[in-house]
Amino acid sequence: MSTTGREVLRRSIAGQRRSVTLASLLTAGHQGGEALVPVVIGVVIDQAVAGASVSTLVLWLAVLGVLFAALSTSYRHGARFALRAAELAAQELRQDIARRVLHPAGGAEAGNLAGELVSVGTSDAKRVGQVNHVLPFGAAALAGLLVTAVALLTRSLPLGLLVLLGTPPMLYLAHLIGKPLERRSEAEQERSAYASGVATDLVSGLRVLKGIGAERAAIDRYRRTSQDSLRATLRAARAQAWHNGALLALTGIFIAVVALVGGNLAAAGQISVGDLVAAVGLAQYLITPFSIFSWVNGELAQGRASAGRIADVLNAPPAVEAGAAALPTPPAGHVRVDGLSRGALRGVEFEARPGELVGVVATDAAAATDLLDCLGRAADPSAGAVFVDSIDLSTVDPSRVREVVLVAAHDADLFAGTIVENVGDGPKAGEALTTAAVDEVASALPDGVHTAVTERGRSLSGGQRQRVALARALAVDAPVLVLHDPTTAVDTVTEARIAAGLAQLRRGRTTILVTTSPALLSATDRVVLLDGGRVVEQGSHAELVVRSDYQAAVLA
Repeated sequence: MSTTGREVLRRSIAGQRRSVTLASLLTAGHQGGEALVPVVIGVVIDQAVAGASVSTLVLWLAVLGVLFAALSTSYRHGARFALRAAELAAQELRQDIARRVLHPAGGAEAGNLAGELVSVGTSDAKRVGQVNHVLPFGAAALAGLLVTAVALLTRSLPLGLLVLLGTPPMLYLAHLIGKPLERRSEAEQERSAYASGVATDLVSGLRVLKGIGAERAAIDRYRRTSQDSLRATLRAARAQAWHNGALLALTGIFIAVVALVGGNLAAAGQISVGDLVAAVGLAQYLITPFSIFSWVNGELAQGRASAGRIADVLNAPPAVEAGAAALPTPPAGHVRVDGLSRGALRGVEFEARPGELVGVVATDAAAATDLLDCLGRAADPSAGAVFVDSIDLSTVDPSRVREVVLVAAHDADLFAGTIVENVGDGPKAGEALTTAAVDEVASALPDGVHTAVTERGRSLSGGQRQRVALARALAVDAPVLVLHDPTTAVDTVTEARIAAGLAQLRRGRTTILVTTSPALLSATDRVVLLDGGRVVEQGSHAELVVRSDYQAAVLA
């Protein structure tokens, strides 16, 4: 069932109903107290000043002091509950988005840059959460208007009716005025998110860009993207300014009408001087609730736009469907690829028997990527199947597949933290550090394996990052491990050591090495050669090395 932007907003508010309700009651008390201030002042003028009674004056001034203390206290606590509701709602949305993005079935990343998803999970989630912050103030402003109307009705029926009957049209006009702001806010968020995505990609690939001398092209690309984002932001800012200005003008006109009617009634002797002062004070007070309505309406417009973007991420179709079949427990790890076709693959067939170390050499990088996607069930084949222990992976839930089959991508990123934290505490973490030659890396660092690395491991060299990423994959001790070019940035001596250690550590476990490294391939039990997306030969590394196509892929 798809989720609409309206449903995202509704769930966000419903999830914080208690806090929003408490905040609404408290802020309503504040606004009601604000509206009563001019009423009390009017009573002071009529009963104390006009009557020249000091005791009455002191009494009503005390009442006024208590009123100010009450409205101040209610505002502080109401604002606290409203802010709490906003932050908790935003946090829940961030968790929902993270769960969708990280779901084993995938799909949320399709068509979205990483920075765009980050923007949705931060900026858009905050804007939707902000709706919980502003709603109590909107309810409080409405309460203030009702108190104002009642106060005016008790002094003058025309004034009270004017406020009561004039408020609904004002609110409807405010809603209409907010529509352009909603549209332009959505465009602004889309452009901003795209710019963030481009910036994230450029920063993550900075070394590569410098290496190929593409800095200027990258700068030009980001300049165009950021200029589009700036134009969208300026359009949204103009819509915001027009929205606020139009509501301020409407409010001013409404207040002027109330003051004019009150003045005429006082001149005709239909209300007292104290009533006139109260009426004028209440007319001036009306600026506050209508300003709040302006602010609330603008935030709602932006919240609705952001809710729509969040709904798009939550509704993203999964890359693979859930399955009901179950893999054996414990799994033997027998992998069979049967007539597999997807993308660059054309009827690929081979197997990796339990405990076997199989190499796969693909002359086409796209074929290697498609094979990895199917082995890890990041995507399902268009024809054929991948079987593990005679179970078709396309019929197994993706989360269960990932428990049995671990695919370690060539470009795996590290996280901010120490080396040992990146490797984790898997069942073979210690042996994995040695096998991947991370012990050599650690020996050159100030705090060994407890040395902190920066985000994506940028404080390490390319070869060091690869070794840590390989150790992380080995530490899990998965029944089936698929490695993609895990040593391309490692020197030949270390690569040979890793190859020997890998065969030893993975003994009894199924391992598939998708690589063109001679050192790794020489340690395998068997090599499958893919050319043109098809299996053209199988055999040992020594047997295949005489083939020209194999030589071109492996020894070039």
